[in-house]
Amino acid sequence: MPRPPHPEASLIDPVDPAALASLSESANAMALMNQERNAAAQAIALQLGYEGSLAVGALEDEIRFYQRRTVESLLELGKRLLVLKELTPHGQFEQRVEMLGFSYRSAARFMQAAIKTSKSANLALLSSQVKSASAFLELVTHDDDTLDALVQMDEIDRMSATQLRQTLRDLHGDLQAKDKVLDDAHRKLTDLQVQMNKKVVAQTDWPDALSPLTDQIAAAGRKLAQAAGELENCRITLFSVAEGLPEAQRSQFETALAHVAEVYEQALARGERDLVRERATFEKTLGAYAPQPG
Repeated sequence: MPRPPHPEASLIDPVDPAALASLSESANAMALMNQERNAAAQAIALQLGYEGSLAVGALEDEIRFYQRRTVESLLELGKRLLVLKELTPHGQFEQRVEMLGFSYRSAARFMQAAIKTSKSANLALLSSQVKSASAFLELVTHDDDTLDALVQMDEIDRMSATQLRQTLRDLHGDLQAKDKVLDDAHRKLTDLQVQMNKKVVAQTDWPDALSPLTDQIAAAGRKLAQAAGELENCRITLFSVAEGLPEAQRSQFETALAHVAEVYEQALARGERDLVRERATFEKTLGAYAPQPG
């Protein structure tokens, strides 16, 4: 019986070199993006003192776990959200947060709390004293001078969020009132000059006589810290807005950011220039009287 003829072998098209090159380029770009995200995540983890997993799945599991706890949980939640944000492709973080069960606004507050607590010893101390997450989040919006005054109080651990809010309001008002001593300081300094001209210097209580000027310097320092805090809040707000933008608007938004960045840079440059000049003058004059370390 004759054997059936073998089917003709079909020719396999050779690999398209252009397609292969494009595929390789895409794979390399994806690998580079993953490396950059991992590096950014490691950097924010180091800054925050976070020593847990950097895997997306583990981060999401731990975020769910810390959602069930209080102030400590809030801070741990914020740390993990910050790391997760660095690992998430641009524009996808808000969706990932919503999948975890809370709004982006809440996530932004948790992240801000973690960042500020890592930078503020006062806020870190208060985090162990307030009795609720809502009370702690109220603290995050205030500058370190207000928090410093609050640390001195004994009843913080017994305050509700409403009571804490009122106390902070009162403290802020006290600091503003203290800053108003600037005009009075000028008047007292003028009186001091008159006394010097009358040669009654020997009878002057110098620490008390110079206290208005000391208050004026402290008030100026608070204003510098407040200005830096306002710049930081503006920057955080900008990128919070960016996370929620539809893709169709992102290009126009990023174009608008160029002008914002220019104004921000000018503000920083002006502040740095003035501070450098004042620091140099201080070192040559008043700095000679500053206590030496050690």
